[in-house]
Amino acid sequence: MLRLDRYILGKYLTTFLMALALIIIIVITFDVSEKLDKFLSHNATLWQIVSIYYFNFIPGFVNLYSPLFIFIAVIFFTSKMAGNSEIIAILSSGIRYQRMLRPYMYGAVIVAVVVFILGNFVIPISNRHLIDFEEQYVKSKATNYYSNLHFQAERGVQVYAESYDVKQMRAFKFRREVLAPDGRLLQRETADAITYDTAAGMWKCTQYTLRTIDSLRNETLTRESMASKDFHLLPEDLNVLSTRVETMNTPQLVRYIQREEMRGTGTVKASKIEIYQRLLNPLAIIVMTFIGVAIAARKARGGIGMHLAMGIAIAFSFIVFMKVTTVFATNGNLSPFMAVLLPQVVYGLAAVWLIYKAPK
Repeated sequence: MLRLDRYILGKYLTTFLMALALIIIIVITFDVSEKLDKFLSHNATLWQIVSIYYFNFIPGFVNLYSPLFIFIAVIFFTSKMAGNSEIIAILSSGIRYQRMLRPYMYGAVIVAVVVFILGNFVIPISNRHLIDFEEQYVKSKATNYYSNLHFQAERGVQVYAESYDVKQMRAFKFRREVLAPDGRLLQRETADAITYDTAAGMWKCTQYTLRTIDSLRNETLTRESMASKDFHLLPEDLNVLSTRVETMNTPQLVRYIQREEMRGTGTVKASKIEIYQRLLNPLAIIVMTFIGVAIAARKARGGIGMHLAMGIAIAFSFIVFMKVTTVFATNGNLSPFMAVLLPQVVYGLAAVWLIYKAPK
């Protein structure tokens, strides 16, 4: 690695980390002032606030805003280099413009890999701790009771519960129906209440009824005041909290999407957008890096101020574009994959065009 590579890469990483650290301090300061009363009223200790809440808050913040702060950092130090005629000196020494971009690529790949690891494996764990902390020390009451649950547990198997108590793992007015491919009812199981027995791995049912219909439309009815059944269900299947995609790592989220596609629920699109964002958003760091270089490497009369203004405008338009495509995917016919990929492609092509047009 040449001295030039070490020089630019060092500026790239240090400027990014300093900008990120500064904004994290500001955000935490405002967040503490907003939540301090709740922390005190719920008797949260200083160690719990720092080691649990804010320690797990930082990775999500870094993952979410890394492309924006990479963009600002690149524009800031590259514009300063251009203002000091360093870029002119680099190009005049015989180094090609494309060669000068190599350390920027090194830095972008390093940050993108870190963001990829954070988004797919670290942040889901942090989100679990954040949710547990907020329910105990921030929110006035945790949600442990859900009503009107209805989903497809397996292909052709519909499950309904009027309500579900998370702590007691008990569902009320439970119904499970098995349907034929043509939609004909084959079996219906009902119970006034079911409670999960963790030792036996079974559901204890009260006032259990089994109705079976054979191919000749003959019905068989069985009633039991108490019964133990499997139902091929776990308490997590009835717990809405366990379906929060932000608390799942990527392998768990893939399995969850497969299950929800089979169930036919309405959460599939949002879950697919989440997983594609985890996989593709690190590309935004590379795209924003090259757009920032192409803008800031040109010596402008307005200096850093002009470059920052242009950069913030482009970054804002990129964020808006991402939000618009996400809305079209959630409420329209745009596929989740294209909703996440399209902004990267459009601004990636813009980066290529800007670099092509940049003064060499």
